[in-house]
Amino acid sequence: MLPSSQPASFSLDLEAVRAEVLACTRCKLSLTRTRAVPGEGPPNAKVLFVGEGPGGRENETGRPFVGPAGQLLQELLESIGWKRSQVFITNIVKCWPPGNRDPLPEEKAACNGYLDRQIFALQPRLIVTLGRHSMEKFFGPGQSISRRHGTTTRWRGILCCAMYHPAAALHQPSLKAVLAADFARLPTLLQQAEQEFLQELAASEPTEPAAPPGEADRQLRLF
Repeated sequence: MLPSSQPASFSLDLEAVRAEVLACTRCKLSLTRTRAVPGEGPPNAKVLFVGEGPGGRENETGRPFVGPAGQLLQELLESIGWKRSQVFITNIVKCWPPGNRDPLPEEKAACNGYLDRQIFALQPRLIVTLGRHSMEKFFGPGQSISRRHGTTTRWRGILCCAMYHPAAALHQPSLKAVLAADFARLPTLLQQAEQEFLQELAASEPTEPAAPPGEADRQLRLF
């Protein structure tokens, strides 16, 4: 089972982002959406999944990954012993690009602050990117997902792993095995990230000051 993160004191920040996204008019996607899709998951989730943009079903429900791609995502999570209710899921853009087209640069820029605030509030140990547009934010522009899938990088100190989008595996069934193999690495990556976090935490804790010369002997004589 996926462990929980430290008790989150930033859940109100997540709720503030959610409220702002639902009323957002920063780009033209607000003119064609039915419902914005801020994302969902517990405020103490250790793993954050970032997709590209909501689809038609998500546009109707206001929830991320509820269509066929969402069903595959849930199956992949279950294959490694994780539950959807234990992870946070969101997208690079929070409103449906009409016709399921790629999000435009200005649309990604309009939503970028929302995603950054979600990451700051969650403080996840691991970020999993789903699709090319998500990967580019954390791995840098010009990257090839066919080369980078399954690999990791650091973004502001957070471990990130690139994955194909589940929708790509639905359109190209041969990618399902690739996606499943990449998912199988996630528990190990999370364990690695958690160990590194604990080591950094221990290193940052103040140590007891050393007793001055002769002080230790004097204290022992008191007993």
